[in-house]
Amino acid sequence: MTSEPSGLPARKFRERYPLLALILQRLGLSGVLLLAVSVLIFAGVEALPGDFATTYLGQSATPQAVENIRSQLGLDRPVTTRYFEWLGNALQGDFGTSWASRNSVSEQIGNRLGNSLFLAFFAALVSVPLAIILGMVAVHFRNRIPDKIINVISLAAISLPEFFIGYLLILFFAVNLGLATFPSTVFEGMGFLDRLKAIALPAATLVLVVLAHMMRMTRAAILSVMSSAYMETAELKGLGAFRAIVKHAAPNAIAPIVNVVALNLAYLVVGVVVVEVVFVYPGMGQYMVDAVTVRDMPVVQACGLIFAAFYILLNMLADIIAIVANPRLRHPR
Repeated sequence: MTSEPSGLPARKFRERYPLLALILQRLGLSGVLLLAVSVLIFAGVEALPGDFATTYLGQSATPQAVENIRSQLGLDRPVTTRYFEWLGNALQGDFGTSWASRNSVSEQIGNRLGNSLFLAFFAALVSVPLAIILGMVAVHFRNRIPDKIINVISLAAISLPEFFIGYLLILFFAVNLGLATFPSTVFEGMGFLDRLKAIALPAATLVLVVLAHMMRMTRAAILSVMSSAYMETAELKGLGAFRAIVKHAAPNAIAPIVNVVALNLAYLVVGVVVVEVVFVYPGMGQYMVDAVTVRDMPVVQACGLIFAAFYILLNMLADIIAIVANPRLRHPR
């Protein structure tokens, strides 16, 4: 009696459940990628020039004092030992203690992460539907004046860096017109409407940064679908052009649209560092920059790992949605 090859059950599972197999594969790859990123973050922070003990004590510190601080922080232990200890604690939600403030990093990140997610959520709430609508409008009026105006404005928005857009908004709406608040300060117990008013300028900056890219990719994805035979059939049957775009073209272009939306949503969470610094907004980005200036490595490592986890998670969700949207995988023969 011959033994069944070890790879045969896995092959049968992929053939019988191709959709589930691809989803499980994406989940596994995301876990491996996050583990690899954790190694890079820890190694990169270790390789940074400078030393917290020297920064904390000053240039006039004696070698013995520096060595005592390093011993207290555990920096005299092997790198691999410290990495696995840090990773094990991080998987349990414990990112250690801040070297600078001596407070729990997890507690500080909890407050800061909430502020960053609040800002990113409202920026996404405006930018995602607006980008999709403008993309469909550009397709409907393609090669005409509305399409050209949208393209020119989107190219201008893509060309300008976010800090420059932020400073322009501060100049016009906060300094000259006095319609918005600066700096964008939020605090615990602040009212919802006051929070919305405080984040108006940073949220508008993020919207302008990601809107153009999402809109152009939406336009390109729908245009590629418009040349399909079933779109010509829909138009020959008398279906209105804009209705055909909304009902047939947009749903069939969902995979590339979801991918670009997910990438920009990841940017809204990960790329807020510059915007938060410009507007002095108390989020994760500002917290990370402050930690870098004083060489507070536990905070830098924690922020880097959380940013990477959000980026990987959103891209994984985009892949899964694109897989589920594929009719050949949902209805295998």
